[in-house]
Amino acid sequence: MSDTLGSYRESGFAGDLGPGRSPAVLVVDVVQAYLVDGSPLRAPVDDAVAAAATLVAAARGAGVPVVFTRVSYQPGGVDGGLFMTKIPALTVFEEGSALGDFPPAPRPLAGETVVTKQYASAFFGTSLAATLTARGIDTLYICGLTTSGCIRASATDALQHGFRPLVVSDACGDREPGMHQQNLLDLQAKYADVLTLEESLGLLGARDQPIPGMKPG
Repeated sequence: MSDTLGSYRESGFAGDLGPGRSPAVLVVDVVQAYLVDGSPLRAPVDDAVAAAATLVAAARGAGVPVVFTRVSYQPGGVDGGLFMTKIPALTVFEEGSALGDFPPAPRPLAGETVVTKQYASAFFGTSLAATLTARGIDTLYICGLTTSGCIRASATDALQHGFRPLVVSDACGDREPGMHQQNLLDLQAKYADVLTLEESLGLLGARDQPIPGMKPG
């Protein structure tokens, strides 16, 4: 993987964006549909969700805004368009389904922004860009599900909307490890900075705010 990224760099790809002055954490579609046995979307993402919960707790402790996304469709999926035709399993996100709810952690707190979407990108057809701009946010630490789908689409659109996308690798998950790694590599090469959870916590800690769970030194 590192050899491939090195080849990209030799060709002028994989520059570093770095964090800006005003970050937020974007938690993409961390919902029960990916965590509950028997769900058609169940995936081996429990460790990624736990890492996302750690990132969210750190952000809150550092006074960094946290924004969540969820998917919701009208009964019958009339607003799902061709996306639902392509992925019939998305019917689990019809209004009223418990599979569309958030897990115990990470879960939005009162007053935190929750963006409801119908397609892969957190930006497509939503007010997210306007909300971030109004708050002066220029950087997004992106975590959630799934790496090859909604994470990739959201990170790419973040860049295209002028926000610095920092994808937190171990706080993102996919149903196939190979898809997870290949998409992280391509994001690093073209659209985002890919950071580990440890690196992300360190950057948040550099804001001179206490971060729960972090050891001094």
